Amino acid sequence: MLALLYICLRFVHFGALMVIFGNALYCAWLTPFGLKRLMTRRFAPQQKVVVLVSLFSAVALLMLQGGLMGEGWRDVIRPDIWLAVLSTQFGSVWLWQILVALLTACAAWIAPERNARLLLVLATGQFLLMAGVGHAAMREGIPGTLQRVNHAVHLLCAATWIGGLLPLLFCMRLAKGRWSTPAIYTMMRFSRVGHYAVAGVIATGIINTLLILGVNWPWRTEYGQLLLFKCALVAMMVVIALVNRYFLVPRFHRENGRAQHIFIWMTKAEVVSGALVLATVSLFATWEPF
Repeated sequence: MLALLYICLRFVHFGALMVIFGNALYCAWLTPFGLKRLMTRRFAPQQKVVVLVSLFSAVALLMLQGGLMGEGWRDVIRPDIWLAVLSTQFGSVWLWQILVALLTACAAWIAPERNARLLLVLATGQFLLMAGVGHAAMREGIPGTLQRVNHAVHLLCAATWIGGLLPLLFCMRLAKGRWSTPAIYTMMRFSRVGHYAVAGVIATGIINTLLILGVNWPWRTEYGQLLLFKCALVAMMVVIALVNRYFLVPRFHRENGRAQHIFIWMTKAEVVSGALVLATVSLFATWEPF
């Protein structure tokens, strides 16, 4: 039960960071000035919630790690066990994760309409820190540094792609009204950035797999099969993204809204697939890669 809760909290933490990063990416970079204030106000209440979720889940993950290292539930609430966890490589990195999550929460609550760039920087920092734990931290020296850098790029590309989908749906709704011009401009900018993000996810994912598993994929193990399932989900997301961009978008002005309607449902399917990817990663990241 403790291990299951740990996996669920990893999923929650990943998901919250994706939302923070995606919202901030639009407000700080992708959205033109005329639409920026509206987008920032629209996302501010959501940001206030998800930054707290990110902070509390980060703290809870440290506590649960103590229970997993110790003797179960009774060690989850023992301060001496927390200190023992903090003395490990995971704990030393995760302490900074908690501190940056706290700064992110302060930025979102104190001045949400003026701190979009700061939120983007802080969310980026949390993803960089997450590259310092787990399977990405299995090597030392230069190979270990290269592996962690690759994993950090992987996380940031995934955050750009998956985290940007919910704001994309909001822009799609705006494209039907008086905000249509800046909303369409924003979506096109995300589309261009998304091409690089998708390519980055695929390239760094392949490198990650080779660094962790080598050339001999453990097909018959639970880890290998779950990793293959994740790859299938990512492939499905790529297909959805390509259909949206190159089949549906050119038909927006020809089919009286039908293409837009399909685009919205396809993007929602992409969001669900992205959530399944995060759930899968949260699970097999706790398994030994063999």
